[in-house]
Amino acid sequence: SRPRSLCSPQGFLYTAPVREQGNIYKPNNKMMADELSEKAVHDVHTKEIDLVNRDPKHLNDDVVKIDFEDVIAEPEGTHSFDGIWKASFTTFTVTKYWFYRLLSAIFGIPMALLWGIYFAILSFLHIWAVVPCIRSYLIEIQCISRVYSICIHTFCDPLFEAIGRVFSSIRATVRKEI
Repeated sequence: SRPRSLCSPQGFLYTAPVREQGNIYKPNNKMMADELSEKAVHDVHTKEIDLVNRDPKHLNDDVVKIDFEDVIAEPEGTHSFDGIWKASFTTFTVTKYWFYRLLSAIFGIPMALLWGIYFAILSFLHIWAVVPCIRSYLIEIQCISRVYSICIHTFCDPLFEAIGRVFSSIRATVRKEI
């Protein structure tokens, strides 16, 4: 950046730095403007949700993907009338679909509120209680570990080294007698 002389309303001269690229929100050069337009800034609270793929991380693939064939099946040789089978399939599928919608309409928002509160409390406790306690413990235990290490190296290392030297002179041979 290079200083530029400006005249204030009182007539005093002062220098103000000017960026070659311009303001980061309103860039002067084309390259920076293109970079900013390519980077879409997404706010977590206002991001668009996908109304088609509602389980993008596949959280419920193994649990709730239950179809008629997973619950009701007629083995070979034991079949009901075709009309009963079709009506049962339709009844099961439509009931599951609409009852889920009814339950989510009644309990979806209250459950979302409860889970939101729960995860907010969990995040709060983790950020403001758990991590500081763990960090505090690690800082405190570091001092104790140094004292413990000094004691071990001072008393135990020479003892075990001496015991090792005593037993290093022992030679054992194994003979098989017939």
